[in-house]
Amino acid sequence: MRGVFLDDHTLTDGDLALDTLRSSLDEWTFRGNTSGGDVIDAIHGADVVITNKVVLDSTALGSAPALKLVCVAATGTNNVDLAAAMRMGITVCNVRAYATASVVEHVFLVILALTRRLQPHLQAVSQGDWNKADRFSLLDYPFRGLAGRTLGIIGYGELGKAVARTAAAFGLHVMIAQRPGAAAQTGRYGLPELLARADIISLHCPLTEQTRNLITRKELDCMQHDAILVNTARGGIVNEADLAEALQSGRIGGAAVDVLTKEPPANGNPLLDTTLPNLIVTPHIAWASFNSRQNLVDELAANIRAFLQGMPRNIVTK
Repeated sequence: MRGVFLDDHTLTDGDLALDTLRSSLDEWTFRGNTSGGDVIDAIHGADVVITNKVVLDSTALGSAPALKLVCVAATGTNNVDLAAAMRMGITVCNVRAYATASVVEHVFLVILALTRRLQPHLQAVSQGDWNKADRFSLLDYPFRGLAGRTLGIIGYGELGKAVARTAAAFGLHVMIAQRPGAAAQTGRYGLPELLARADIISLHCPLTEQTRNLITRKELDCMQHDAILVNTARGGIVNEADLAEALQSGRIGGAAVDVLTKEPPANGNPLLDTTLPNLIVTPHIAWASFNSRQNLVDELAANIRAFLQGMPRNIVTK
């Protein structure tokens, strides 16, 4: 059987062990990336295709008569036409819970950096302010601790639950948002109430029609003036121009963003076109520890082996 990995460069620069994946099929073609116009030629004759970000629409799927299995090298499957795959009898599998620890670590990294005002403290040391101080502690940038404050979590799946568990270790109270468009659930809070009460908001929901532009100026205006917004989910959930304006005007305390609407942001972005001391932007790396990326590769191999043994796992549709 023949497999094609359409965009392995999204996972590795050669630092991962691919042995488990290479041995899962008789023949493999690994492509660093595949442009949209090359997809049909790339997957022709393939039994198994792996994609992370490359789009597999109905035309592409229909052009590969041998195709039996699509493995998405991620949890989200919005780049694959699932309805077309179902019609064509193609099984689609994803990978789950491979980067939980990495994302949780990143969430609390940026929360602590913002709440403890790490950036101005580091800058004060580098520019000699501490050397000239008249006391042993430089208290020019007051900050509050996390214990006793409230963390609001929007999106309570694998990642949201893991963040909530870790929040307890910091003494944070946790509020869970009601799922947009879903029936009311006990112990969940409507978005306006959660935004108004939480000191920190962390986003972990998928990007859907219900969550696109979930956070705009209206929602930002509901937040406390010193509240912090953390987005490690998807860029389209937050209106980036509205967030930039809210930070510039001081309507919220700070934000940490690991995802943007367009990645990479070749044509700029409102959050990159300004310098703000209360904003941290990282290049979509919350998930990307070495451990997580190796987990992802090994889980892809496990999905393929399970499918070949007649016991497919992590099925999205079949």
